[in-house]
Amino acid sequence: MSIAERERPHAMTTAGILLAGGRGKRFDPAGMKDKLQQALPGGDTVAVAAARNMLSVLPMVVAVVRRDNEGLASSLRQAGCMVSCCDTSDQGMAASLIHGLSQAADADAWIIALADMPYVGVATIRALHDALANGADIAVPVWKGRRGNPAGFGRRHLDALLHLRGDEGARSLLKAWPVVEVPVNDPGIRRDIDTPHDLLANGDYDASASQ
Repeated sequence: MSIAERERPHAMTTAGILLAGGRGKRFDPAGMKDKLQQALPGGDTVAVAAARNMLSVLPMVVAVVRRDNEGLASSLRQAGCMVSCCDTSDQGMAASLIHGLSQAADADAWIIALADMPYVGVATIRALHDALANGADIAVPVWKGRRGNPAGFGRRHLDALLHLRGDEGARSLLKAWPVVEVPVNDPGIRRDIDTPHDLLANGDYDASASQ
């Protein structure tokens, strides 16, 4: 290794964690339709659209899926994700998050996204990436004064993320630590797919995916 290479600053790596291990019972209580594999008006399925937006910005996206959902796993692999099956996903969102982080533990920061939020804009993901690269330990997007998803976390919070439990995800960290709010012009940060109607609704409404 040359002197120049030794002195070259470390390039920060931000990985994406796409949580796709839920069962979406509100979408179809009978369990016959996986909301993440439903087609959007643009042609992509819900989860693939969310993955493509992240992959447009991030060098690696780990998609966490259930062991019994090979159809979803296959489509996310084809989209370019590193897919990892989580045997404990039914224990809550935190279990999937911890599993995903374990697959990308060498990264310097992580952007954690929900696979049922396909309308988050590429510009929003890029803005979160830039906030983390500029030193933010936690970064969240804000649209019209309200926080949404996804959320970015620096390595400082890895241990706390790995100790989360239940279905609240990382919200407890957002309450306990300083957060850099990143203004975006993106209603998609608060728009999730929760019912069949959400597949067709226009984008200018306030979904339930608030932080």
